Amino acid sequence: MTELTRRRLLATGATLPLAGAMASAAHAEAPLLGASFGRHRRFMIGGFEVTTILGGTTPREGPQGIFGMNVSPEEFAAVSAAHFLSTDVAQFYFTPTVVNTGAALVLFDTGLNAAATTAALADAGYMPDQIDIVVLTHMHGDHIGGLMNDGVPTFANARYVTGQAEFDHWAAAGNEGFDTNVRPMAEKMTFLGDGQDVVSGITGMAAFGHTPGHMVYRLESDGAGLVIFADLANHPVWSLARPDWEVRFDADKAAAAASRRKVLGMIAADRIPAVGYHMPFPAVGYVAPGSDGAEFRWVPESGQLMG
Repeated sequence: MTELTRRRLLATGATLPLAGAMASAAHAEAPLLGASFGRHRRFMIGGFEVTTILGGTTPREGPQGIFGMNVSPEEFAAVSAAHFLSTDVAQFYFTPTVVNTGAALVLFDTGLNAAATTAALADAGYMPDQIDIVVLTHMHGDHIGGLMNDGVPTFANARYVTGQAEFDHWAAAGNEGFDTNVRPMAEKMTFLGDGQDVVSGITGMAAFGHTPGHMVYRLESDGAGLVIFADLANHPVWSLARPDWEVRFDADKAAAAASRRKVLGMIAADRIPAVGYHMPFPAVGYVAPGSDGAEFRWVPESGQLMG
C-alpha cells in the first residue's frame, strides 16, 4: 500500500511542470489592453483644492514643424536625443484645471470639446452644473471647445472670466470658433486686465504673445502659491527649456518668448509649483534654472504635493 501511494504521488508530481506550463500559456493569451494612466490629479495649495483633468491626448507628427522652427535640424535632433524625444512624433496633452476655493468651483479652460471635458470632470468627481466660474486663459480652439454642447452651454450655472485684450481681439477677428462658443457667453463675462482678480486669491497676469491677450493665473492661499501658465510654454523641452525657440502657434513670437522668460523666471525664483496646459499629464511640476544651453528646466512633481 505504501509503495502504491508513493507511485501515485510521484506520478502526480510529474504532471505539475506540465500543468504550470499550461497555466502560463493560458495567462499569456490575455489580450493587450494598451497604454493608460489616471485622468485626474488632486492636491492642495494652502486652502485651495486643485485638480488637473486630462481632457485629451494625441500624437502629432513632425514636431519641428511646431517647435524650434528657428533652429537647425541638427540642433533640434541633438536636444531631442539628449532628452529621449523622437523627432518624428510628439505626444500632445490637453489639461484643464479645477480649483475649489471653498467658496467657488473654478474651471480653467474647457478643452477640445464638451464630451471629453465633462467625462474628465466626472472621473474627478464633478458635474458640469457644479462649476461656478469658467476662466478662459485664451481663445484657441482647444481651450474654448468645451464651452458649448450641441448649441447649449455646457456649464449651465457658471459665469465666465477672460482677459479684456483677448476677448477684444477675437471679437473682431471673424473667427468661427469664437463666434460659436464664446460670443454667446458675452453677457455673462467679466473682463480682466493685468493684476486683476478672478476671486480673492486668484490673480490674472498678462503673458501676451501666444495670443494677443493670453493670460496666466497665480493662486495664493495660506502662504502657498501656484501658477496656471496655460500655453505660455507648450512643451517641457522644446519650449519651456528654450524660451527663444519659436513655436508655430505663437501669434507674436518675440512677445511670446519674452513672456516665457518673465513668467518662468518668476516661478523659478519663487520656487512654487505650476500647471502647464500642454505639459505631460498630470501637468504639474516646478521650473528650475537650466543647464547645457537650456535656460529653464521642467521638474515634474513627484509627491511633494501629496501632503
